[in-house]
Amino acid sequence: MTACIAQAQALRYTPAGLPALNLLLEHQSVVEQAGGQRQVSASIKAVAIGEVAEILVRAAIGSSGVFSGFLATPQNGKTPVFQIQSFKPD
Repeated sequence: MTACIAQAQALRYTPAGLPALNLLLEHQSVVEQAGGQRQVSASIKAVAIGEVAEILVRAAIGSSGVFSGFLATPQNGKTPVFQIQSFKPD
């Protein structure tokens, strides 16, 4: 997913001692739908754990790039969270 970092919390550590970073990502694009152009925008909560958290904690708010990972719903949550596995800056 191509997105920019809209918000980032302070780096924290999991009970296992891994670095973790909670983020809010914003995505904007234009797609074709039913023969016309449609602007798409979305904000999504995300979390990076481990090495990628250490990389993203140094990225500035507004930094954009390609984020790869998967969606998962936390045990106590109702909203999916994007679990970031890799990041390639623009």
